[in-house]
Amino acid sequence: MTQGLLLVNLGTPDAPTAGAVRRYLAEFLSDPRVIDINPVGRWLLLHGIILRFRPRKSAAAYRQIWDERGSPLRYHSEELAAAVAAELGDRWKVALGMRYGRPSVEDALDAVSGAERVVVLPLYPQYASSLTGSTLQRVLGLAARRLVVPPLTLIRDFYVDPGFVASAAEVARPVLEAFVADHVLLSFHSVPEHQVKATDPSGAHCLASPGCCDRIGANNRGCYRAQSYATARALAADLELPDGGWTVAFQSRFGRIPWIRPYTDETVAALAKRGVKRLAVLCPSFVADCLETLEEIGIRAKQTFIEAGGEDLVQLPCVNAHPGWVRAVAALAREAVGSR
Repeated sequence: MTQGLLLVNLGTPDAPTAGAVRRYLAEFLSDPRVIDINPVGRWLLLHGIILRFRPRKSAAAYRQIWDERGSPLRYHSEELAAAVAAELGDRWKVALGMRYGRPSVEDALDAVSGAERVVVLPLYPQYASSLTGSTLQRVLGLAARRLVVPPLTLIRDFYVDPGFVASAAEVARPVLEAFVADHVLLSFHSVPEHQVKATDPSGAHCLASPGCCDRIGANNRGCYRAQSYATARALAADLELPDGGWTVAFQSRFGRIPWIRPYTDETVAALAKRGVKRLAVLCPSFVADCLETLEEIGIRAKQTFIEAGGEDLVQLPCVNAHPGWVRAVAALAREAVGSR
């Protein structure tokens, strides 16, 4: 019997133009899990402010990372899907969908139709409502509309999966050895504070103390920040980073509400002012290099670091379609259906 594997990444504009970015942002930011305010307020914010000013600025950023193959996030994701299909063999159908943009989740579900069971793997290591939750909601909603609803197995997260951690470390290690960094920053995508607090069943643990993310327990099992710190600890151990030689921060915030801290841009500047001269940045909430890694870290954070007194910053590559990550994804899929 044939099994199915549905890989889902966030998405990307079709082109680095203001029009294409506007279409992408309109779909992305209309999601009530992304901007989780009342519908009227979300519409006014999106159409009255964001879509009037942000597309042109974001398109300029995309042009700095776009190459002859197109969007890095898309082609890295496509290469991963192709390599995983080869790794799994003929008894598997593997398809890639994007939560926003193309190829769509609906088209990807079509591509794995007829499978005995479909494993759904959102390509976000740590669980967040605005990422994983939104993706799973979309997949389940589309599957439920079908005349024959496919059997689905959902993989919610893989933040300390040994294959993921080992492949991320394997990609980072040679760059770290060549660069000879003074310090390593593990930068994760940020989310609003209220979203992580909402995952705490006790209502009294998340963000209530400086050590709330020191270990995973009953009250922070679904907390994105706690999972990010767990990923950071696992990577630091695999890379044998010394105590005090690495820091965690959170990037890509926007708007005026509080997002989880510490913030990457402020941390980069603070490290330079503290005397760090050579900073390596690893982005373990992304499995494919994209705008947030290549432009936000590789260009803007580097500029911030140098202007604050640092000498050089290197952005370490994501796992992309690295062979170790390909094997790890295949292993996750096989484990999900109970086969090896």
